[in-house]
Amino acid sequence: MFKKILIKFCFTIDWVVRQAGLLASFIMPVLAFVVAYEVFSRYVLGSPTIWAFDLSLFMFGYLAALGGAYAQQQRAHINVDILYLKVSHKTRCIFNLISFSLAIFFLVVIVMMSWGKYEEAIEFDYRRQSEWAPPMFHFWIMMMVASGLFIAQLARDMLAELYFLLTSTALIEEAQ
Repeated sequence: MFKKILIKFCFTIDWVVRQAGLLASFIMPVLAFVVAYEVFSRYVLGSPTIWAFDLSLFMFGYLAALGGAYAQQQRAHINVDILYLKVSHKTRCIFNLISFSLAIFFLVVIVMMSWGKYEEAIEFDYRRQSEWAPPMFHFWIMMMVASGLFIAQLARDMLAELYFLLTSTALIEEAQ
């Protein structure tokens, strides 16, 4: 019964992170279009936009931050394999637990800092210092959401690693 609850928890986080990664992937073609439009507008029409640089900057930030949890889910982050691949699976689990814990600590700090920046952005109407001057509050919301997704994915991965350490069996076969 307890294992079923853990598996359901893991599958739920997997689904949410996968959906967020899918949504973030839709930003890429829009970003490419904005950059291409700016190049066309600047060099062909001789009339650069005031918004394309800021918009592409925000979209790239969204894409990179929101893709972090999905990259963790797909095990696409860089790993130092020199020692990692030479140790037993249980030792790798311990390495993972340590690195996931450090990452969660760092991400919690990012959430706290982003919350403070969000409050400042709302209170003082912070805007990008550019001709277009878009508001900044949405960026801090995205940072909190992206960090929260990453924390959830890392917590799910930690749960799977702990389960393996305690039972010597995989919680979910795909996690191994």
